[in-house]
Amino acid sequence: MAVIHRTTLKPTKLDLLTSWLPSRPWYRGGTGEPTLAKAGGFRLDDPQGEVGIEFMVVTDTSGPQPVAYLVPLAYRGAPLEGAEHALVGTMEHGVLGQRWAYDGCHDPVLADRLAALIEGRAQAQDQNVSDAPDHEVIASYSGEGPLSGNFTATDDEEGTALTTPQGTTLRLQRALQPAPDARILPPQGAVGHVSGTWETPEGTRAAGVFAVLYGAGRA
Repeated sequence: MAVIHRTTLKPTKLDLLTSWLPSRPWYRGGTGEPTLAKAGGFRLDDPQGEVGIEFMVVTDTSGPQPVAYLVPLAYRGAPLEGAEHALVGTMEHGVLGQRWAYDGCHDPVLADRLAALIEGRAQAQDQNVSDAPDHEVIASYSGEGPLSGNFTATDDEEGTALTTPQGTTLRLQRALQPAPDARILPPQGAVGHVSGTWETPEGTRAAGVFAVLYGAGRA
């Protein structure tokens, strides 16, 4: 069970993301610096207790229309070998010391736990409260057999594709789209999905698909 520490982070997560987000191919903002606010998300537990796993939603209000982004982050107490390209930045945690924050799509522990969530073997946890399930996060799986957590991550303008050697693809929606009337319907052909909620800059709640799982050859 992940413990949420009430302490300081220097720099903050939003400080790191302000510099990192514009470098992503799926970023929808302009050339200026984004104006970010934390808008929601959830956590997953690492059974080994080594990696902090957070799926953060942030809103950017720097452009003509606000955009909500899904940012999976993996927090580690030491550098992840071979993942230099996925490093978002380092922070000084008031309790845990120096932490390395990675784009979680490139972290094998986060990818494995995301697969477990979709299959129903893991429970989404509240983003801010220790040992509290987040019941607003919904996951489904209708595929056959166990889902491999051995993903290769590829970014494009639409989001991030996590592909297994068997051809199964889990596509993360990086720029989130609110579902009309909060009625969440996974795309046709999907064999699994994760959905959740976040707060808009206007103070209302939005709901939408976070990730969609496709079988081999269907993404």
